[in-house]
Amino acid sequence: MGLSPLSDMIKRTSDMLKHGASKQVLDYEQRFSSLKNLYEGLLSNLIRMDFDHKEAWKTAKEFFDASAVRFAGVDGTMYSRPLFDLVIFFGGAYASTGTVTFSEKNKPIFECDDKTAKQGAGISSVVPIYVNEIPDVDQTFFDASQPREISLAKPLTDESIISNASIANWIMTFAEYYLAYKLATDPDQNMHIIFLDRSLSIERASLLYDTSKIDFWKAKSSIIGYKIDNEPFDINDLTIARQYVSNHALGLPPPRADYLRYAIIHLLRQKGVVTEKEILKEYGITDEKRAKRINRYLRHLTKKGVFSEKNEAYTLASKYGTTWERIRKLVTSLGNRFFFAKTQETETSSLMKILKGGKEHWLTTLDIAFLTLFTLHMLMEECWKRHILLIGITKDTAARDFKRQLIPIMHN
Repeated sequence: MGLSPLSDMIKRTSDMLKHGASKQVLDYEQRFSSLKNLYEGLLSNLIRMDFDHKEAWKTAKEFFDASAVRFAGVDGTMYSRPLFDLVIFFGGAYASTGTVTFSEKNKPIFECDDKTAKQGAGISSVVPIYVNEIPDVDQTFFDASQPREISLAKPLTDESIISNASIANWIMTFAEYYLAYKLATDPDQNMHIIFLDRSLSIERASLLYDTSKIDFWKAKSSIIGYKIDNEPFDINDLTIARQYVSNHALGLPPPRADYLRYAIIHLLRQKGVVTEKEILKEYGITDEKRAKRINRYLRHLTKKGVFSEKNEAYTLASKYGTTWERIRKLVTSLGNRFFFAKTQETETSSLMKILKGGKEHWLTTLDIAFLTLFTLHMLMEECWKRHILLIGITKDTAARDFKRQLIPIMHN
């Protein structure tokens, strides 16, 4: 068989691409044909299309103190690409902005800003890491039974390391929440509605799970021992900050189940010195079982050094009275350096490294998970304080959260 002209080769390649793509599109249509009646049968009952315009306008006036408010929609992007012995990890988040105007007589009007490049917002970071260093940074490769070791359950060829690395995804996730936080706190933006491309309750539960293994904290977290205000973070700091969702008006944290210990910590933070009897009275606890839990938590937290006890009265250790303030400074310090600092302004060889004890340490994906969780808590605080409506959106029927959460629930 003789060689074909270049034009014939290009035509053949185009035909092959068209043929393959057509089959993929047809397959996609067939897979979703079973969902054609999903809207009428299910979603139409969940999504309200008709509502009282006057009530919406009235609610907006009460909540936002304005009938026209600014909004932002935040979404992320990421990629990772090998380059010689390195892998380049990129993650970022970008916001489209606009204004929604509520009317007493008509439907709300959404107007998106035309000059997105100038009026929108975006942050990103790019981190090159040697392939052989990735398993030390990425918790995908951590061994659950031996946290200080790399798991041998996954093949550690260069190809498998690159394929399984989650660093870019963690950078993107952190970027999305940090951008939302910056938008919420920027007085020039004056945002009152923020849309995130995530299911917020599911995301928080996932972040709590990703940061739940204390043995990993000791072995793989560079935040442990890192100093803010000349005070090093320890395990107690991270334990307190993981569940730091405090809103007295909403009764958070609630004094029950796993939140009870955090409710006690918040109570001591507010009141200073509290006896066990005063705690029981504060929470209206009269049954013996719950009273024993209070006593057990008090003894445990005292043993851990979170509380100090004198004459049956408990106080919060001064170090942990400033935990949340130091955590906020940690997040803004590392977040600003991660997404805004110029290379000549950094004191380390990589934006993903921090100085601790005079030496450079990688921020692991466990650390970024912590930073993301803390950023979410900070964002929630700002939304409560500034009357910002925070909305998580699962966009379509192919979305991960929709398939993973809603469909199984409705099926059962």
